[in-house]
Amino acid sequence: MAKDAAKKVVIIKKKKVAGGGHHGGSWKVAYADFVTAMMAFFMVMWILGMDEKLKQAIEGYFSNPIGYKKGYSAGASPISSGSSPSKVQTNQLRMIVRNTESQRFNALAQQMRQTLAQNAELKKLGAKVEVSVTKEGLRIELIETGRGDVFFGLGSAQMKPAAVIALQAITPELVSMPNPIILEGHTDAARFGNDAGFTNWELSADRANAARRVMLASGLTGDRIDEVRGLADRHLRVPENPLDPSNRRISVLVRYRNIGADETVVADSVPGVVNKTAQAPAASPTSDARGTSGEE
Repeated sequence: MAKDAAKKVVIIKKKKVAGGGHHGGSWKVAYADFVTAMMAFFMVMWILGMDEKLKQAIEGYFSNPIGYKKGYSAGASPISSGSSPSKVQTNQLRMIVRNTESQRFNALAQQMRQTLAQNAELKKLGAKVEVSVTKEGLRIELIETGRGDVFFGLGSAQMKPAAVIALQAITPELVSMPNPIILEGHTDAARFGNDAGFTNWELSADRANAARRVMLASGLTGDRIDEVRGLADRHLRVPENPLDPSNRRISVLVRYRNIGADETVVADSVPGVVNKTAQAPAASPTSDARGTSGEE
């Protein structure tokens, strides 16, 4: 017993430190929740203040982020904003621009049809002008009817009054549009004979150039003309009847803007996007091929 009493008793006390006040970590969780809520709030406010087309572009990014190529620096809008425009190279933006141009073309086509239908001189001369929206753009065609000499004499590039009146009527409608214009001359498959010095190639090119001159005199600027094509009888309107008079025509094509996968987008209809693509000089290529076919 005495031996046991002589043993030293060791008592171990563990002090528990309870955090309290600012020494705890619970406030960090609350602060993080607050910051997250504020970020979500400002995101919502930012999106609500956007244009509808810009919202569609952002939606396209979140729908397919892998296929959406961003061309903007950190902190900028996906489409570009303020005074620092960016180059945007996305399929989504191309679709927006094409859809907007298509709507403009349809509205312009309807307006042109009304203008031409109300032109008493064209009615009197029996001129047929067809306006349509195709996959290439807005196409306006001066189509020969009857004997095929309403707009041009047979085998001649001398423009008749009906052609001048029609072109003078449609040109003012095209002046304000930024889209490039292509002029095409078409003939039927009638033969001139054995003389290859002047064929349907030369005739169609001369007629397209005659239309170009009238449009320039009517207010269209030269840089808007992208091409002048002489297509002879290679694109017949009535293939089953190569001699049909309606194959003889002048086409004015207001083309969709070329928005390629790797070029700067020209998007006047999308706010914040600025065109940085310089337009190429106007060209007027015509075919120099020689053939044996020609209008009578």
